[in-house]
Amino acid sequence: MTLVEELLLQPVSTGILLGAVLMVLLVVYLFSSDSDTDTGKEPPGPKPFPVLGNLLQLDLSRPYVTLCSMSKQYGSIFTVYFGPKKVVVLTGYQTVKQALVNHAEEFGDRDINPIFYDFNEGFGILFSNGENWKEMRRFALSTLRDLGMGKRGSEERIIEETWYLREVVENFKGKPFDTTQPLNYAVSNIISAIVCGSRFEYSDPQFQKMVNRSNENIRITGSASIQLYNMFPWFGLWLKDRKTIMTNREKTLKDIMQIVHSLQETLNPQECRGIIDCFLACKQKMEAGEKNSLFHEQNLLHIISNLFAAGTETTSTTLRWGILLMAKYPHIQDQVQQEIDRVVGGRQPVLDDRKNLPYTDAVIHETQRLADIVPMNLPHTTTCDVNFQGFFIKKGTCVFPLLTSVLKDENEWESPYTFNPGHFLDEQGHFIKRDAFMPFSGGRRVCLGESLARMELFLFFTTLLQHFRFTPPPGVSEEQLDLTPAVGFTLSPSPHKLSAVNRFA
Repeated sequence: MTLVEELLLQPVSTGILLGAVLMVLLVVYLFSSDSDTDTGKEPPGPKPFPVLGNLLQLDLSRPYVTLCSMSKQYGSIFTVYFGPKKVVVLTGYQTVKQALVNHAEEFGDRDINPIFYDFNEGFGILFSNGENWKEMRRFALSTLRDLGMGKRGSEERIIEETWYLREVVENFKGKPFDTTQPLNYAVSNIISAIVCGSRFEYSDPQFQKMVNRSNENIRITGSASIQLYNMFPWFGLWLKDRKTIMTNREKTLKDIMQIVHSLQETLNPQECRGIIDCFLACKQKMEAGEKNSLFHEQNLLHIISNLFAAGTETTSTTLRWGILLMAKYPHIQDQVQQEIDRVVGGRQPVLDDRKNLPYTDAVIHETQRLADIVPMNLPHTTTCDVNFQGFFIKKGTCVFPLLTSVLKDENEWESPYTFNPGHFLDEQGHFIKRDAFMPFSGGRRVCLGESLARMELFLFFTTLLQHFRFTPPPGVSEEQLDLTPAVGFTLSPSPHKLSAVNRFA
């Protein structure tokens, strides 16, 4: 079945969209291909159709698979058209690193496609550029450091949250359960404590709705219909998925506003409880002497929204993959638990244990590598004309530095498509760092919460494995556990349940 046939069999909104695009195709010839500019040779790529570009060659549900396949024909840097939009794709560790790290300024801006603009309207951190991005990222980094991100203050918060999570898992009493919500709520509470100064009860309906809406939006953003919307935004009014995203967005911003107003009523600028207090304190200070301050309500709301979304879904999804992989490969789970028992025993694991748990640390890193949570990366755009690896890339060109091509680079990893903790161990069993391990991206746009995420992954994973044995549900074998990721902007495990048996019961 062709892409056109598949799309036409989807809900009416998507079929109407494609039909309208095909009508436009009959009367408009937007561009031609094969363009060596006067300035230099452009990266090669498949010949695009007018208006549709290379749409018919792309798997819109999993575009990263198509793009990795294209790189085998066109090389580590090539051009592809997402509809009328020209995109330069970078693949492989050497090429991606050279662009993001060695040419950080040239490739350092964010490409803000229609759905990302709908989310943030140019405010916040993730999807902004220029002075707004610089000022808000600077504020976020300095404030997170002041609040103890990556230090003992964060460690204590995470350890406290492991107690609540353990209690939730224990209450299932070994019966199969979906790991999604418990892990989402636990990880989101770490962000909540940093942003608001306090955690939520897992049963809090407002908290549940905020987390669930955020996860739904991230999932829908990776759908074929939203990919089409990004290519042909004038059809957005008819797309059900876009309406769902925007409805979720408005509800979440309203909830955040309520939290902000509640904290504002008891604000003490000398004793900031979290990021919101720090922002409000800066806002008061700036308003006193600066008319056009960037410390305004829109930036505050979108910074919080960015942190909740980015700080919850990716880390909790990685933990879900880790637990699923332990259930699928019990011999690896055995080795992790034997190491934890030998080094930690029955006490609470702490960050200082990491250096003495090389195998466990290797398993966590290999989970991040194989899970490949953000395969497409967030899109970049060039800040100026760039001559890169013999090719000319014009200023303002959208660039996809494919993280999946780095984490599964066949030139960097011995067995890139299998779960192999040995990727991070030397012959003596000591943990080793790998340059091609880039799950947090790199350069100017590297994830600002990387140190916090690394702490969370280690403390949650070791605590859960210390206390529970994870197995498939009764009647399901390890071989039957499916590692095919669900469709979404991030790659999460397909729906499944696992049993968690208390190891000390």
